[in-house]
Amino acid sequence: QVQLVESGGGLVQAGGSLRLSCAASGRTFTNYCMGWFRQAPGKEREFVAAIKWSNDSTDLASSVKGRFTISGDNAKNTVYLQMNSLKSEDTAVYYCAFRWGAFSRSVSRYDAWGQGTQVTVSS
Repeated sequence: QVQLVESGGGLVQAGGSLRLSCAASGRTFTNYCMGWFRQAPGKEREFVAAIKWSNDSTDLASSVKGRFTISGDNAKNTVYLQMNSLKSEDTAVYYCAFRWGAFSRSVSRYDAWGQGTQVTVSS
C-alpha cells in the first residue's frame, strides 16, 4: 500500500504563487510515476502534471505549461508542484496521485490518491 499526504494549499491572489507538496510512504519505490490532478466544483477531475521518478521526465497540461513546475526529491519520496502566475481558473482541490510504471493523464490509471488540498485564487 502507498499512502500520500499533501500539503501547501491555501488562498492566494491572482498572479501569486503556491507550492504544493506530496509525501509518499509505504512500499519500496521503483519505476513509478507521481502526478497532480485537480477538480473544480461541478467539473471532472483533470490532469495537471506528472513526473517519472526513474529519469525525472515530466508531463504538464497545456493549461499550466509555463506557469507550473513539477519536481521531486527522491530521498524524501516527495513531489512538489510549484504554481506561479496563478489565475482564478486554477481554483480547485488538488490531488496527488501515484501509479506504477509510465506516465498517464488518465485518472483511472492511478493506484493511490491523497486526500486533496484546496487552492483558492482570488481575482
